[in-house]
Amino acid sequence: MLRLDRAGRVNAKFLDRLRTELDVRRTTTGLRRDLVASGIQGPTLRVDGEILVNFASNDYLGLAADPEVLESAQRALRDLGLGVTAGRVLCGTREIHGELEAAIAELVGAEDAVLYGSCFDANLGTFGALLGRDDAVFSDGLNHASLIDGIRLTSARRNVFGHADLDELEGRLAACADARHRLIVTDGVFSMDGDVAALPQLTELAERYDAALMVDDSHATGVLGATGAGTAEYYGLDGGVDVLTGTLGKALGGGAGGFVAGSHVVVETLRQASRPYIFTNAMAPPLAAAALTAIRIARGRPELRERLAANTAWLRKALLVLGYDVLPGEHPIIPVMLRGDSLARDVAASLRRDGVLAFALSHPVVPTGEERIRVQVSASHTAGQLELAAAAFGRARTMVASA
Repeated sequence: MLRLDRAGRVNAKFLDRLRTELDVRRTTTGLRRDLVASGIQGPTLRVDGEILVNFASNDYLGLAADPEVLESAQRALRDLGLGVTAGRVLCGTREIHGELEAAIAELVGAEDAVLYGSCFDANLGTFGALLGRDDAVFSDGLNHASLIDGIRLTSARRNVFGHADLDELEGRLAACADARHRLIVTDGVFSMDGDVAALPQLTELAERYDAALMVDDSHATGVLGATGAGTAEYYGLDGGVDVLTGTLGKALGGGAGGFVAGSHVVVETLRQASRPYIFTNAMAPPLAAAALTAIRIARGRPELRERLAANTAWLRKALLVLGYDVLPGEHPIIPVMLRGDSLARDVAASLRRDGVLAFALSHPVVPTGEERIRVQVSASHTAGQLELAAAAFGRARTMVASA
């Protein structure tokens, strides 16, 4: 029951502060409104009664609506039920969880893996379980919010180095020579810029300074490498990553769930000491079954990654020909830079009028002056849908030219 004050209302002082802070947010950055879509996730999406070509999704391999993936979830729902109503350490662990963990470990080339409700949970629960006050963490300045929040929960010394600044990282590593353990933490693919971490150089630094390396491969798992193993496979590295986290909510079926992969001892430590693992419900069996099928498809159908790469290259080139400022890269995240107060929002609105869904990103998601539209390509996009997007960007070009 809500606590009421003597006048029979929720505490007025508390609500007044929240209302004032919302007003400030409304006049500065604006208030976000969730986009309400209907129908099955795919290369198109129904929004407010209209069908839009969807360039705002992480469904890189187009598996969110794959018939095999959906059928496996439906079968598990019928045979195993919706959820388990308990944590893994109680009666929540099912055989499907172990099968999925083994498949994840095999996919990324690790000894073992452990499931979480999301990769956010995985990142929140890893640092406190593995590190203590005598240790030091070194985090890239553009790491995902879940890594930042997870690091804040540990008693280890925290060091942030400039994005991809290996010289600064090395200096910070050298300055913390007294630490029991040093842990370098990076995204494999950075979600706002689409750039891939310099993993060969990071592994070399880790070896030189006797540090461990942790990589969040959420935007790389299933996408990069010949078999979709992620950033390390993309670079042809065999080993070097001590702790790997990732998600099942992007390329691997688009459902829910995250994981940590690594050595048996790392995974067992997380099972014993990681709070999100211990104190939350186990992953719903239908989602686990869907992810297991998605991993099998991702490994067995390399043509999906080939089509994804071709689609990405085509649209990237088309945007460059139109004169847009596109950050370089190969990943299906294509950042179209539209610097200015409302330019990115205006172009995104123009795209939507032309049947294309892509979101404008501004402060605080990206720094002020780095506003952009993040275009996300899928293997399921058809040639016609890519051409529609290019044409829509072409019609919006007049806004950019006059800005």
